[in-house]
Amino acid sequence: MIIIRLKGGLGNQMFQYALYLQLKALGKEVKIDEVNGFKDDPQRDPVLYDLFGITYDKATDEEVVEITDAHMDLLSRIKRKLFGRKSAEYQDNTGNFDPKVLEMDTAYLNGYFQSDKYFKDRNVLSRLKREFEIKPEDCLTTSKSWEIYRQILQSNSASIHVRRGDYLEPGTVETFGGICDDDYYKRAIDTMISKYPDVEFFIFSNDNEWYETHVSGDRFHYVETGEEKEDVADLLLMSLCKHHILANSSFSWWSAWMNDAPEKTILVPPKWLNNKPMEDIYTDRMIKV
Repeated sequence: MIIIRLKGGLGNQMFQYALYLQLKALGKEVKIDEVNGFKDDPQRDPVLYDLFGITYDKATDEEVVEITDAHMDLLSRIKRKLFGRKSAEYQDNTGNFDPKVLEMDTAYLNGYFQSDKYFKDRNVLSRLKREFEIKPEDCLTTSKSWEIYRQILQSNSASIHVRRGDYLEPGTVETFGGICDDDYYKRAIDTMISKYPDVEFFIFSNDNEWYETHVSGDRFHYVETGEEKEDVADLLLMSLCKHHILANSSFSWWSAWMNDAPEKTILVPPKWLNNKPMEDIYTDRMIKV
């Protein structure tokens, strides 16, 4: 059996679910542990069912304990003391694609597995497109949201994702900070304008002060829907833009992936994280600036 530890936010969970489907397609017995990845992360929960109606086979506590050799009875603790722990846990340490993951039959997979190389099967891709599809009528409820929707569809639109907030906090900034800085966004905006002089930018950010300080002009639009399902609404609206300027965020990544337009331009930062190489998160369609 293979068990995938679900953890992180929406974009991370989408990557883990994509790997789940790929392993299923390879004939593996696969389940998802949707408990342990959130015990020390009170701000996040499993969201795939609530947001997309996605279901999967769930691992029991007993199955997780068995595969990680975490039994707490006296005999098991003595055995671990004498012979070491016999855990089948695999840790995604580098952030790059590891083909061995797709070859395993027994493993507890702990990581984010952020690469489309983990889900290349055509049937898996079709299923992901279908299950991650967001219908506007399911998440856009206000006239403001529908107006943004109309503007995106009727213009040569480009999304700009500016992830700040938690990315600036101690313990997180060391990993994510300083990559998508002001110079990056300036380069990306200038590049996009040079390619598409009529481009209209739609800015998605958890920091509206950044928008007010760093951009101005009629071609820039700050998106703030206030929808109850704000994550889903933002993901939909970002994906509907014809082009994308990404943050180093899995949420950004999926918004561009969900855009099927063959002529789309995707601009990305020159590196993804400060402490991992993460080269395999980049797709063939992405352009580093």
